[in-house]
Amino acid sequence: MELEVNETKLTVNGNGACRSESESESECNKVKQNWQGAVIKDKSVWFSAKCGSHEVAQVRFNPTVASVSVLLIAAFVTYCIVDTDNAGQVFKDAKLTVSKQFTWLYIGSFDLWAVALLVIYFSKYGKMKLGKDDDEIEYPDGSWFCMLFACGVGVGLFFYGVGEPINHYTRPNRYTADRYMPDNMVAQNAINQTFYHWGLHPWVTYGVMGIILAFITFRKGLPMTMKSCFYPLIGDRIYGWMGNVIDIMSVITTVFGVCTSLGLGTMQLNAGLNFIFPSIEKNTLTQVLIIWIVMAIATISVVSGVGVGVRRLSEICFGVGMFLLMAIFFLEDTWFLINLFCQSIGYYIQNFLGLGFRTDAFELIGIKSSLETDRGRLYAAGDGLTDVPTDGLTDGPENWMDDWTIFYWGWWVAWSPFVGMFIAKISKGRTIREFINGALTAPMIYSFLWLTIFGGSALRNEKFAAQQLSSHNLHYCCPASPDYLDWEGAKNNISTWKNTLVANLKETYQQKTGRYDADSVVLCTKNMIKLWQDEWVEKDSDTLQDFEDFYKVTKNRYKMSMSEDKSSVRLSCLDLDDMWFALMYTKGKLGTVLSVVSLFGIILYFVTSADSGSLVIDIMAANGDQNPPRLQRVFWAMVEGAAATALLIAGGKEALSAVQVYVSFV
Repeated sequence: MELEVNETKLTVNGNGACRSESESESECNKVKQNWQGAVIKDKSVWFSAKCGSHEVAQVRFNPTVASVSVLLIAAFVTYCIVDTDNAGQVFKDAKLTVSKQFTWLYIGSFDLWAVALLVIYFSKYGKMKLGKDDDEIEYPDGSWFCMLFACGVGVGLFFYGVGEPINHYTRPNRYTADRYMPDNMVAQNAINQTFYHWGLHPWVTYGVMGIILAFITFRKGLPMTMKSCFYPLIGDRIYGWMGNVIDIMSVITTVFGVCTSLGLGTMQLNAGLNFIFPSIEKNTLTQVLIIWIVMAIATISVVSGVGVGVRRLSEICFGVGMFLLMAIFFLEDTWFLINLFCQSIGYYIQNFLGLGFRTDAFELIGIKSSLETDRGRLYAAGDGLTDVPTDGLTDGPENWMDDWTIFYWGWWVAWSPFVGMFIAKISKGRTIREFINGALTAPMIYSFLWLTIFGGSALRNEKFAAQQLSSHNLHYCCPASPDYLDWEGAKNNISTWKNTLVANLKETYQQKTGRYDADSVVLCTKNMIKLWQDEWVEKDSDTLQDFEDFYKVTKNRYKMSMSEDKSSVRLSCLDLDDMWFALMYTKGKLGTVLSVVSLFGIILYFVTSADSGSLVIDIMAANGDQNPPRLQRVFWAMVEGAAATALLIAGGKEALSAVQVYVSFV
């Protein structure tokens, strides 16, 4: 085995050609030219080791950046496992502190970056190439777009494409708090808020980072790593401790940013498998197993490199997504979706500035108005406002901004080193204007299409189901916890205990949820009994205990909140990660096919995010070496898996979101 720790001392001549007695192309590529074009040397510190001549047995990285990053991540993972009970709360408190004190910084920064890109796009610099003037484009437009889109949004659009509009439409927020707002306007605001979170702003973050990295790497010859972005400010000090700190923070931020997507993808894969195979339970153990199975697949892809593994996977991902998109577009009310897209684009443009600068300043101070006290003067007697909320509050929730917008903004910032570097890596030879069109405008429009088709379909289903429930034409059920089933004894014959069962369930729902009136509760109960008879009678299961067992298995499945003909579903009754598959199951005989295809697509997007993330992290830890040894890529894939596992154990989605917001702020 040969070991070497050195400071590379190579020079470049005036036209940028390498002058070195070494015949190694990789070493020649380490030669860098400074910002003004003068001759300098690359002062990066390297650790290299090899066992024999085979590439698999080689490593090459920055010893300080790699070792410190690994130690800090290992300490974090250990803390999550050792102190699981407290870790989740610590992360949540830290995230809330950041949100309350620095929402202005998140919101203002994104707006400032958007203005900067707009100025650059229309300036003379828009024609400048990200590379030398004679550099050619490496990837065709189609493959390039597939890769940047798969890397930029990953599995997130599956997780939130259905769930987020439903959440904004049915859960407490600034829109549902206004009881004078028409229901259709609440639905439109739900779509618009989702557009805001997935539209221009996330791609602005990626675009800024990608342009800077591509410019300084391909045109100025600096290493493709985050510390190079600071060369105009600190010069050669990027090769010292300052640069190491920047890269260490970038590695850690990227690891936990990728972990958020891995965690969300794992939770939705678990939900999908549970929908199709009810025997597969939704729990942390299953999710941990999914993480490591998918990471094993991702490792194979990342070892294959960008040109083979990542590129082909991204193209397949995009193809699967287009299949699902077109299937729902034609299976749903197509004319409604076309109208909604046109209307939503106009509404987004109309409200862009107001929404883009909103910080929920009054909500964050925690002082809310009460309709029963000081706001009573605003309403005339007999105006019909008798349904006063139980807490008397008519303002949006204090933590809504923290739960949604700041969560997203933290996610995009945490992902920006990873996505920006990956997009920069595949964008050599393109002009800045081409880059902005492809990495900003095109994915934003495609995201709007996706959210309109899936989110709009979800809202139409929700509105129809709510209408039918209120008219008692269909049987929908929002199941309570199985702990609420406290009936005593067991009956030996269905006919003798069915009425008792209905009465008990009616009383239980009234006491524990208060969500439905008496008639609706009975309908919900009858729906469960019908499902039980349809699925379990052939098993000769006719005791109350059998029914309770059936309830525990079925309570989170789509059938509990779906109409008898399975044509519509009350999505608001379900968990966020269940909503996508519930919507798929409303498509009749194609429901199972669409669910299986969705699972396949989620796995592919999951793998694509994991392998591109591993590659980028390895590049950052290896002083910007764009072709680091394969063994290192495998190692960083394992680090990602370990970190995602620790966060799931520590607190699931809340821990994932809290950590990525906190590290993005730091």
